[in-house]
Amino acid sequence: MPRLFWGTYVKRTFISAAAILAFTAAGHADELSDIQAQAKQLRDQNATMTRRLADLEKRQKALETQKPVLINPVDAMAADLPYKAAVKARPPENDDICIKGICVYGNFDMGATYIQHSAPFAGSTAGPLDVLVSRNGGMGSYFGVGANQISTSFIGLRGKQEIGDNLYAVFNLQTLFNPASGMNANGTATIAQNNGLPFNNLQNSYGDSSKGGQMFNNAAYFGLSSPTYGTFTMGRQSALTSDLVVNYDPLSGSNSWSVITFQGANGGGGDTENRIYDNSYEYRVNVGPVRFAAEVQAKNGGNSGTGNAFEGNVGFDYMGFSLDVVGGKIFDAVGSSPLGLGVGVNPAVAMGNGQLTATVSDDTVFSVGARYTIGPWKLFGGYEHINYSNPNNPLLPGAFLQGGFIAGAVNNLAFPSDKILQTAWFGVRYSITPALDITGAYYHEWDNTFATAPATLAGCAVLGSSSSQCAGTLDAVSAVIDWRFARHVDVYAGVMWSQVTGGLANNFFVNNAGLTTQAVGSNRSSNFDPGVGLRYQF
Repeated sequence: MPRLFWGTYVKRTFISAAAILAFTAAGHADELSDIQAQAKQLRDQNATMTRRLADLEKRQKALETQKPVLINPVDAMAADLPYKAAVKARPPENDDICIKGICVYGNFDMGATYIQHSAPFAGSTAGPLDVLVSRNGGMGSYFGVGANQISTSFIGLRGKQEIGDNLYAVFNLQTLFNPASGMNANGTATIAQNNGLPFNNLQNSYGDSSKGGQMFNNAAYFGLSSPTYGTFTMGRQSALTSDLVVNYDPLSGSNSWSVITFQGANGGGGDTENRIYDNSYEYRVNVGPVRFAAEVQAKNGGNSGTGNAFEGNVGFDYMGFSLDVVGGKIFDAVGSSPLGLGVGVNPAVAMGNGQLTATVSDDTVFSVGARYTIGPWKLFGGYEHINYSNPNNPLLPGAFLQGGFIAGAVNNLAFPSDKILQTAWFGVRYSITPALDITGAYYHEWDNTFATAPATLAGCAVLGSSSSQCAGTLDAVSAVIDWRFARHVDVYAGVMWSQVTGGLANNFFVNNAGLTTQAVGSNRSSNFDPGVGLRYQF
C-alpha cells in the first residue's frame, strides 16, 4: 500500500473513533446529571418526612402525658360533648315483648277531669263520661276520675310469622277496657242500664258503641300477607271508614277531646256499631305510592243487626302529603238507645244480655281525609257525607244485636225522607320539641231537615228545635298538649268546648239558658271538659 494512502486511512480512522468517543461521553454526562437530580429530590423528600415524623412523635408524646377528662353526664349540658354524641349515635333498643314474631302490646290511660254538664261515671264503657255536650247531661258538674281521655286503654296480642318465601301469616287480638273499673268496653251495656229512666240525674253516662263486652271487642282477625301481593284478613276488624278517621283525625283516639272519636258514628259510616265489622273480609295492596283496600261484612242471616256492608278505599302518599278516599254502603245499620220512659222489656222476645231500642237504617257514606307534614308542623283535614234512609229489609223485635243484646223495640221508620249528616274537621299539631306536642282541632257537623209532616216542618221553621228531624249543627274546639317525658310514658292536658243547636239540640236536658226543658229561643246547649292524665304504652 503506498505510504500516502496509508497515512490518509489512519487519519480518517482516528477521526471516526474520536467522534464516537465524544458522543459517548456526552451521553454519560446527561445520565449523570439525571441521577444527581433524582438523588437531590429523594434527599429533600427524606428530610421532609423526617421533620413530619418528629412532629408526630412530639404530638403523640404530649397526648400520652395528658390526664383523661372525666365527664359527668349529670353535670354536662353541652350538646357537643363526647358522651352526648355517643348517646345520639346509639340506635334505640327494641324492647318489644315478642317471642318468635308474636308480641304482647298495650296501653293504659287514666287521669282526672272536670265537666260542666255530665251524667255520672259509667264503668262499663271506654268513654265513661258525657264529655261532648249530651242529651242526658245533668244540671250539675262532674269532677273526678277521667279514664281513657287521650286514648283508649287496651291489651293486645299480634303475630307475624313467615310460612313461605316472602309469605307471612298474621293475626291480631285486641281488647279495649276501662282502667277505672277493669271492665271490658261495653257501650251497649250502659244503654241497657238506663232503660226506662227519665233524662235527669237518675241516668248515668251512656253511649252506643261497636264494643259490646266481647272478649276481643276491638280486633280478632287473621290472614296472609305478602309485600308484593298485599294482605288478606278475616274476622272482626275495623271498618275502612274507621281507619280513615283514625289516620286523619288531629286528635285521633281521644275520647275526651275528639268529636269524631267520641261519637263513633263517623267511623261507622253512620252508626257507631258498624265501626267494627263482624264476619268481615278485607284486602289491602300497595302499587307504588298508591294504596287500595276493599272490605265486606257478611250478614248473619235471619233477623240480625249484623247486615251486609261494602266499603272501598283508595289513597296515596307523596312528599309528606297523604290522602285517602272511602266510599261504602251498609244495610240494616243499627243505632241503639235505651227503652223509653216507662217502657218495659218486651216479654215476647228473648232477654239476651239486655233489651234495647234499635233504630234501623240503610247508610251510604263518602269520606275523604288529608294530612301534610312539613318540618315540625302537621296539618289535618277531612270531610264525611252520610245518607240515612229507611231500611229495605226491616228488622223485627227480637233481632240479635252485637254483644249478645236484643232489640226489644225496633224503629224502621225514623227517616221520613233521607237524612244527610255532614261532618268537616281540620287541625294542626306543632312539635315544640321531639317529645312535646301541642294540637288544636275544630269539628263542625250539620244535618238537614228530613221531616215530612207539615206540623213538624212548621215547628222546625218557628222554633228550630221542636223535633230531632229539624236541621241542626254541632261545633267543637279542642286543644291538647302532650309531653312524652319517658320512653313509654307521657303526661297530657286538654280541653274541648262543644255546642249543639237546632234539631241536634232537641230534648237536651240542659240548654244555654240554664233551663231543664227546651223553650222558644233557647235551642242550643254547650259543654266544656278540661282534664289531665298519664298514659303508659308498651
